[in-house]
Amino acid sequence: MKVPFVDLSPQYQEVKAELQDDFDRVFAAQHFILGNEVDEFEKEFAAYIGSKYCVGVGSGTDALILALKAMGVGENDEVILPTHTFVATALAVIEAGGTPVFVDVDEATLQMDVNAVAAAINNNTKVILPVHLYGSMVPMDQLMQLAEKHGIQILEDACQAHGATYSGKKAGTFGNMAAFSFYPGKNLGAYGDAGAIVTNDPELYEQAKLLHNYGQKKKYHHEMLGKNSRLDELQAAFLRTKLPHLDSWNQQRKYIAQKYDVALGEYRLSIPDEIESVYHLYVIQHPERDELQAYLQENGVDTLIHYPIPLHMQQCFSYMNHSPEEFPVAQKYTARILSLPIYPGMTDEQIAYVIELIQSFENEK
Repeated sequence: MKVPFVDLSPQYQEVKAELQDDFDRVFAAQHFILGNEVDEFEKEFAAYIGSKYCVGVGSGTDALILALKAMGVGENDEVILPTHTFVATALAVIEAGGTPVFVDVDEATLQMDVNAVAAAINNNTKVILPVHLYGSMVPMDQLMQLAEKHGIQILEDACQAHGATYSGKKAGTFGNMAAFSFYPGKNLGAYGDAGAIVTNDPELYEQAKLLHNYGQKKKYHHEMLGKNSRLDELQAAFLRTKLPHLDSWNQQRKYIAQKYDVALGEYRLSIPDEIESVYHLYVIQHPERDELQAYLQENGVDTLIHYPIPLHMQQCFSYMNHSPEEFPVAQKYTARILSLPIYPGMTDEQIAYVIELIQSFENEK
């Protein structure tokens, strides 16, 4: 049996007819940039998340960059983020003009360690940037208390957490701003690059609106140095069609995760009771990760590693002169973590096959 790491075709088949209608509607309107589809998606996504405002942008990375700029990050400003995350989080800080400050992650959850954040705060700290990794969340009550104590802004990287909740409140509604990605493989994915910024702050919203469209409110009247990062009409139309299906697709991910949990409990990451994960990824930690990955691949199961090298050891950040020992948890678990297939439309037979192979690997050992 072949089990791909992700297969988007079941989702596509579910909404295929609606997507064709979207295509026809956008092309009939002949308005491809900043039209009605974008306006309506921004309203609908903000309502889903529970925020007042949404700005559609070109990608999740752009969402991070523009949000940081809207929050005033610039030269000599430090932004605290976990070393265990995708590189875009740190690159966005640099693109915005700030300095990334890495911290370690919690050993049980692999989410940002709030105690490590507290130790990293200084007079140059402008923003704390928690990453809601794998579809789970950082403990936001603790982080909010810390930020309020020091008067520091929070930008949530919710690019993997569409619909995740902490104490019943959705990811993206805790901080001053939040960034989302609609990369095709995300829980809510477009058919190309796309992203969004959400906020409850009208001033930050207006800044983001200016920044993502050349710094202009009125065409050819540029109030600030902005850039071109606009969610296009066709992707917005597709996202509008897919958004009502998101909760159902997330439920399918939870169903698969529960199956994995029961069978592979000793290898699963911890998710606190107050967090409802949407399982963008299902990550296990295994002491013989490389051998297990090879065994699964030999038997037709695709897996990935999210992420094999922590940011503090990436060559592009070598100028920071970090050592492996500075962030021991991230360093330890990058050699142990493995992401298993999980996606809406994955069959019970495929789930059972993945579990059977992992158990077979253990029995052979």
